[in-house]
Amino acid sequence: MERAIAHMDLDTFFVSCERLRNSELEKKPVIIGGGDRGVVASCSYEARYFGVRSAMPIKMAMRLCPEAKVIKGDMEHYSNMSHLVTEVIQEKVPVLEKASIDEFYLDLSGMDRFYGCYQWTKEIADAVQKNSGLPISFALSNNKTVSKIGTGESKPTGRFEVKKSNIQNFLDPLSIKKIPMVGPETFNLFSRLGVKTIKTLSEMPVDVLQQLIGKNGSVLWEKAHGIDETPVIPYSERKSISTEDTFSHDTIDIQNIKSILSGMVEKLAFQLRQEKWLTSTVTVKIRYSNFDTETKQCRIPYTSADHTLLRYVLELFDKVYKRRMRIRLIGVRFTGLVHGLHQMNLFEDTEELISLYQTMDKIKNRFGTSSVGRASGLLK
Repeated sequence: MERAIAHMDLDTFFVSCERLRNSELEKKPVIIGGGDRGVVASCSYEARYFGVRSAMPIKMAMRLCPEAKVIKGDMEHYSNMSHLVTEVIQEKVPVLEKASIDEFYLDLSGMDRFYGCYQWTKEIADAVQKNSGLPISFALSNNKTVSKIGTGESKPTGRFEVKKSNIQNFLDPLSIKKIPMVGPETFNLFSRLGVKTIKTLSEMPVDVLQQLIGKNGSVLWEKAHGIDETPVIPYSERKSISTEDTFSHDTIDIQNIKSILSGMVEKLAFQLRQEKWLTSTVTVKIRYSNFDTETKQCRIPYTSADHTLLRYVLELFDKVYKRRMRIRLIGVRFTGLVHGLHQMNLFEDTEELISLYQTMDKIKNRFGTSSVGRASGLLK
């Protein structure tokens, strides 16, 4: 049975959410981000025309496109819209992978016997637009890499199919930047060698690619030939990362407990960022000295920022700890994970705060997770 993998991507997701709330923003340059010292989280195609890009400082974006409308992001609203779209798609497909807050893979293998995979994908996209009002693009092929590239080539609001017999013809003229695993450094390396199109890349011997970029060379060779056996991983809200701490002596020292919680949050948030996750659900667990165990959880806007997560964790702790009894164990769990970048939720943060997170993460990568942290999390 030939695989049928669809990739769906909500077009300029944050901008589209804002245009649903304010129709006057249609066909105008729009920038979603923080204040004057913040960064661009998303922008409309009209703003991109002037050179505006995600992660660009707002000040620079406004110099490029002074007529743009700048809107402070509302991650709670975007998270709710993402959950709505997920539910619509999940009802209609056998296997769904939520790759990020606005990006999905659908495994429709075998569905062609009943309805036709392209027609089925089209009707799912129509259902998303009908139920959410959001524009969505898709591409259908026999693997994730080709489908994702196809979606990018079909935007905005594109509907595209790359048949197996036409995969190489479709890929050959495209820039190697279109391959998902090719970042700026890899692109610059190959550009210096005169390799700029996927066709040229596909003609290179696999052992040469391995010499240039190591073990990923064979993977890149396969992708340049439209080969990708990566499965669609079923989406589940049960995905989680967590940690617990059982005290050597039961305690009622609330200040110390909150300091320990701070340290837990910092380590888990660092893990989220390293693995490129955002969380949408926070749970706090306590176990009293008599072994009674209680938990509290809340749904939150997608994030991986320490300071945001810590606020929710401390609020939940205050709600769950009601007995004024000694505590034996505390725990924190983050669930409802989707892939995404830290910057996408920093609507209220400055370039300086973003830079601080990046610097601290680099130090932790080099010297260990305990090498640097918040003072409140180092009191344990």
